[in-house]
Amino acid sequence: MVGDIANPTLADAILDRLVHNAYRIDLTGESMRKQGPLVASENTKA
Repeated sequence: MVGDIANPTLADAILDRLVHNAYRIDLTGESMRKQGPLVASENTKA
C-alpha cells in the first residue's frame, strides 16, 4: 500500500482525512484470542 500512491502529498491528504475524526481506543486486559475454540452446548446445536 505504501508504494501504491506515488504522490506523497496525495497520500498525506488521504491519511489526514482518514484519521481526522478517528477515535483511539486503548484496550486493556487479557486477549480473547488466547482462548481455545468455542464448543457448542446441547442447547445451541441445530
